[in-house]
Amino acid sequence: MATKTAATGVVPGARGVARVLAKLESSIESGNYYEAHQMYRTLYFRYLSQKKYDELLELLYKGSLTLLNHEQHTSGADLGLLIVDTLEKGKITEDAEKWMQKIAVLLSKLPSNVVERETLLVKSVKWSASVSKSQVGHPMMHKLIAQIMWNEDNLAQARHHFLLSKDGSGCGHMLIQLSQTKGFPSEMDLFIAQVILQQLCLKETSTAAETFATYTKYHPKIACSEPPFITPLLNFIFFLLRAIEANQRKLVVFRTLCELYKPSLERDPSYEKYLQKIGMIFFGASQPQRPQTEGMGGIFGDLLNQFFQGLDDDLEDEPAGGSHQRVGSAAAGSAQGGKEELD
Repeated sequence: MATKTAATGVVPGARGVARVLAKLESSIESGNYYEAHQMYRTLYFRYLSQKKYDELLELLYKGSLTLLNHEQHTSGADLGLLIVDTLEKGKITEDAEKWMQKIAVLLSKLPSNVVERETLLVKSVKWSASVSKSQVGHPMMHKLIAQIMWNEDNLAQARHHFLLSKDGSGCGHMLIQLSQTKGFPSEMDLFIAQVILQQLCLKETSTAAETFATYTKYHPKIACSEPPFITPLLNFIFFLLRAIEANQRKLVVFRTLCELYKPSLERDPSYEKYLQKIGMIFFGASQPQRPQTEGMGGIFGDLLNQFFQGLDDDLEDEPAGGSHQRVGSAAAGSAQGGKEELD
């Protein structure tokens, strides 16, 4: 009976492959990681040509872990990219979430300054999009990435991925930390308001409600679940969510809310665009004329622009923020001065 090799964890098949596997294990034991990496790539092509996707995926994953544990970051990331390539070519869908979790393990072992990590991250999200049939990627993939970024104290990227994760509780807790570490006390309502409006533009009403409930309940400066809240903007978000959840989707209700809280809504110029979209999605408002605005930046800018175009084919992006750039940047959690806002 064939046995698994310690280095790879797979059962060798053909005699030639068995020899490569034995040599591979020897290279790892002797610390010759460059040679080991090349042999992993050789085995990749052999298994791929034979369509042995399951064996290949396990081989690459264990190889990537081995290299990363020995701080061979570039080589480990390369095998991670081959995993995504195999998932795409093999059209793997049954165990897709399992492989999202394994890819997240590899990402967590890659230092943030390794260029290949960003490449692996982007390709993983794009692959997950094909699994979930969503232009912006699978919610679980975003949730796993968000947790990695949060653990690394990269709250800007954590915010971005939590927004697309359908994890309202995690998003709310992360926003509390973001508010307390990156903003002024007077901005605590701006942090949650922008995310809630963005989630509603994504038609994630239940996630938006969970995010808001978590944020207001556990934020030490708010600690309240029902109105009246300490700022008018929080009251506006509460009543807007209630109107949507209760199917009180009359345009007059929406317009009355916006008019009543107009001074608070004017604190951030980006709200107008979000509210126009929310009015169309939930309250039957007519489509406004498309403005001439700048393009959105960020890793997933193109994907998100396509998504928002798909909602109603309107209002691609938001203004840069002008004199409000300090608050907009903090509320968006962007390290690029507000250019990576999620719209």
